[in-house]
Amino acid sequence: MPIKATDLKRGNALIWEGQLHVVIGTEHTKPGKGPAYVQAKMKNVATGTIKVNRINSSDKVEDVNIDKRYMEFLYTSGPNGPWVFMDQESYEQVELDEDLVGDSAKFLKENTVCEVQVFDEKPLGIELPASIDLEITETTPQPKGATVTNQLKEAVVETGARVRVPSFIEQGTVVRINTETGEYLGKA
Repeated sequence: MPIKATDLKRGNALIWEGQLHVVIGTEHTKPGKGPAYVQAKMKNVATGTIKVNRINSSDKVEDVNIDKRYMEFLYTSGPNGPWVFMDQESYEQVELDEDLVGDSAKFLKENTVCEVQVFDEKPLGIELPASIDLEITETTPQPKGATVTNQLKEAVVETGARVRVPSFIEQGTVVRINTETGEYLGKA
């Protein structure tokens, strides 16, 4: 089903140059001279290559319907995967490689339910929940007399990811993290 280039957004799947691509990001640009265009950063599903393509705003692209299945993350065999997920409906287990999990791996915690995009029974990638609650495992203590509230310090969460948190957050505190940006949202 054709859609306008201006309607493209992150997560869309489309046929581009005869192959299946997933949109990673888009930027709408209107230069002072010439027609407006959309710069779409796309990942070729077959080869795994990422390329930025310029599409005229008036052009239409062939959109592809992708199944979105809810799967629970069970475990990983090591720092480079594979990551094992279980389908919430069929209870089948699926192994995903590092290229499919990507940066999401740093926030993956056991028993987290994620949305896995599937096309022709082949997983394309995962989408984490908007925020996730993680325990702080390592951080420096708050210095005495530090009263500035917008001062951030580095901390390590239970998944090994490094995040910036306010100075009053101590080791063992459970915090809510935005999975898209990695920003601290508050205590959980």
